[in-house]
Amino acid sequence: VQLQASGGGLVQAGGSLRLSCATSGFSFGNYAMGWFRQAPGKEREFVATIIWNGGSSANADSVKGRFTISRDNAKNTVYLDMNNLKPEDTAVYYCAADRTYRGTYASRIVSSYAYWGQGTQVTVSS
Repeated sequence: VQLQASGGGLVQAGGSLRLSCATSGFSFGNYAMGWFRQAPGKEREFVATIIWNGGSSANADSVKGRFTISRDNAKNTVYLDMNNLKPEDTAVYYCAADRTYRGTYASRIVSSYAYWGQGTQVTVSS
């Protein structure tokens, strides 16, 4: 199983980035996918999640209205579109695959996810 996150970088406050997570080695289209982030000295926190068929998604309150998660099951890839970025969004962003086959609930909990990517750094300057 491989999850390869990309798209991070340095951006000014108010800017935008699109993160991608390309996956292989498991049946991507049958599992919820999530994005989490971890800032220095802080615990990993939930950002967004989307269920296996894209029919439901959820965002953390801190990113509502600014971030959008989506997936392309034909490409085995999940995306995170980030707009109006703020310095507090600075972190390493991780994609992850849920443990539950065709679950109908998109979990916000780290332990619900079985596989993790290596992370991509997002830095927002003020």
